[in-house]
Amino acid sequence: MEVILLERIARLGQMGETVRVKDGFARNFLLPRNKALRANEANKKRFEAQRVQLEARNLEMKSEADKIAEKLDGKTFVMIRSAGETGQLYGSVSTRDIAEAVTAGGVGVNRNQIVMMTPIKALGLHNLPIRLHPEVEAKVTINVARSAEEAERQEKGEEINVRVETTMDDLGLEVGRALEESGGSMGDR
Repeated sequence: MEVILLERIARLGQMGETVRVKDGFARNFLLPRNKALRANEANKKRFEAQRVQLEARNLEMKSEADKIAEKLDGKTFVMIRSAGETGQLYGSVSTRDIAEAVTAGGVGVNRNQIVMMTPIKALGLHNLPIRLHPEVEAKVTINVARSAEEAERQEKGEEINVRVETTMDDLGLEVGRALEESGGSMGDR
């Protein structure tokens, strides 16, 4: 299906372009959200008549997004989660969790503005883009930790998931020492 784009859409085109898309994408996404019009003569004339208003609205939305991006860019948000010894989370951090944390931090964002290919499933610092407008993106850091103290240590650059390796020799010495202290040996029993 051919459509006329009413706004810039990533990997598709600029406002005013006529592009060919799959029917389902047009019917289920572009047309219901007023991001495009079917490409026919009547809609082409309608678009040209509204072009100035659409460009003005787009410019206004972009300037608002720029202001929000200035507030948001480079900020760090801490997420406290339960995790195992290796740093694997028992659950995951999703776009909904991140949107709630950013909104609690004073800047309202929707979960569909957060660009995340897969949920976060490990402790650490994760850099994520937030797409506030098709042309404006802000970068934030999500600090996933088990506690506030651990989050502070991660922020300073300290590695949290360091495990102390114990060799069999160390274990053997500890078992022998415990037997000595108990006053017996394996042969007495």
